[in-house]
Amino acid sequence: MISAPWYKSLITALILLPGNALVFIPALIVWVTRETPFAAQTAGPSRVIFWVAAAAAAKGFILMAWTMRDFLAHGKGTPAPWAPPQRLVVRGPYRHVRNPMISGVILALLAESLILRSLPVGLWLAVFAAANMIYLPLREEPGLEKRFGDAYRQYKANVPRWFPRMSAWRPPDGG
Repeated sequence: MISAPWYKSLITALILLPGNALVFIPALIVWVTRETPFAAQTAGPSRVIFWVAAAAAAKGFILMAWTMRDFLAHGKGTPAPWAPPQRLVVRGPYRHVRNPMISGVILALLAESLILRSLPVGLWLAVFAAANMIYLPLREEPGLEKRFGDAYRQYKANVPRWFPRMSAWRPPDGG
């Protein structure tokens, strides 16, 4: 059972992290570009791009929900820096790739840019991905090494940052 402080941290994390990246910023982009040549032109279900976007969105949201559940249930925390996991999470999608939450957000942003047929939202996706490619190795990973020590270093040596390994990595302690 999640106590009230964890529940509040989870809601705050969802609103501020994927909420900003997936809802607020794309909505602002769509609003700002609405009367320009870059205005969104939503693709309907009769277009192949709609179904490609739907598949990317489904995979992205499943990945985000799965990783959030693992952070809460196993890690006893959230992906947010103000309520980080107390335990290193090496299960589920984290056995294949070190950043499945970010991968899920990227898939969902890809879906938004495709379904809206919006180049500016696609550019936001590129900025978001680039920012994470810089932030994670420079700030997040050193912090994880300090918090989890050799266990994280071993995990980092065996699980790739962005491109998933085909077979699940099993930590020596069983994870």
